[in-house]
Amino acid sequence: MRLQLNSLPSLSWAHWPAGLILFWLVCALLGYLLPQAQPDLTHILQAPNGHAILGYDDVGREILPRLLQGARISLSVALLVSLLSAVVGISLGLCAGYFGGFFDTLLMRITDIFLAFPGMLLALAFAAILGPGLSNVILALSLTAWVSYARLSRIQAQSVSQQQHVLAAKSLGAAHRRILWRHVLPLLSAPLLVEATYSMASLVIAEASLSFLGLGVQVPHPSWGAMLRDAVRYMLVAPHYVLVVGLSLVSLVLAVNRLGDQLRSQFDVRGKS
Repeated sequence: MRLQLNSLPSLSWAHWPAGLILFWLVCALLGYLLPQAQPDLTHILQAPNGHAILGYDDVGREILPRLLQGARISLSVALLVSLLSAVVGISLGLCAGYFGGFFDTLLMRITDIFLAFPGMLLALAFAAILGPGLSNVILALSLTAWVSYARLSRIQAQSVSQQQHVLAAKSLGAAHRRILWRHVLPLLSAPLLVEATYSMASLVIAEASLSFLGLGVQVPHPSWGAMLRDAVRYMLVAPHYVLVVGLSLVSLVLAVNRLGDQLRSQFDVRGKS
């Protein structure tokens, strides 16, 4: 009994990142069901009360429904960009690491150019060129996020392609596509899953940053970055506004990063490329 009682707190504490991420996923789903909050000039910057548990924003809209809808946008952007960049980056990295040659050299030079600049700076430049909007934010972030997947999958593919089961498949005349799909890619799943988790945390911050600067999601669609930009202006007179949005963003990013740490330890992934 003593052992069980001692193990219960550590077990629940170890699973808090997954629980918090699940909470925000549920909030994002609820955001799809809620209508757009309407301005009400009689409630401008009012503190939380019985009618609005998180208070009102600078034009008198309830913060809670906009916060849930902002979670929907942040998670949707992170998931879509992760999916697009993973498909492109893993495909290119697998081919480069497996086949080598000119394509491998070309891909590495391209990734070196991308890595010569901070990822956020590149995303900002692409967003400025493409213009504001949800679809352009997804495209701008995808143009920068694929690089880490490509480098990681290329390094892993180079190592795996020299293992005995891959060499045996080659000697038996198996098609390259079958070897990559059946023998190489499954062994890359653990480090790529860890990379995807860390990437999603970075993408949530990147989307919020672009929206904060006015290059992301535009009104009337709520975004945590845009809400934070508006909240900072009234930080002294309505601290509840900036605290609610800021803590929501921090909690989601912290939970995703912590989940990545747990996955890295679980799969014994030594580090990222």
